[in-house]
Amino acid sequence: MNGKWTVLDTEKKFQNDFFKVLEDQVIKPNGERSTYATINYKPGVSILPIDDEENIYLTLQFRYALGQKDLEVAAGAMDDGEKPLEAARREVKEELGISAGTWTEMGWLQGDTSLTNSKAYLFVARHLRFEKPERESSEDIETVKMPLAEAYQKVIDGEITHDQTVVLILKTYFLRL
Repeated sequence: MNGKWTVLDTEKKFQNDFFKVLEDQVIKPNGERSTYATINYKPGVSILPIDDEENIYLTLQFRYALGQKDLEVAAGAMDDGEKPLEAARREVKEELGISAGTWTEMGWLQGDTSLTNSKAYLFVARHLRFEKPERESSEDIETVKMPLAEAYQKVIDGEITHDQTVVLILKTYFLRL
């Protein structure tokens, strides 16, 4: 059972290091037989670094699925056995070369819940130290620095659309963390 749905069988259609695609044979709550596909992602983290002058640091990188560059917070999947804060520290150092003295947990998100199980833990990083990024060979990332207020306006104007980035900017802007 999955809620009021009866799961008769589950078949794994695809799997890689980051997600798997499952197809269930189900009986819907109305008694009708059907199939239902889901995508299960590894848990991830998203980090918004903010300096003492209220500037934030984002990544600008080409996103294959979009076919264009996208402005986003530092983010990535958690390694097996890794705690969310450990992963956040690792990801922001890898992508932006930033270490932080203060970390604030901002909750977590589930993306596109009708099709995916995709939990992302959110963090704000403060009291920043800057070093050279340790990017993976496949990552072509530009660091973008901008005032938090400007990022807020870009969210309102629809220029920043990545869900975790939008939530972190809005929460931080309104809570003034």
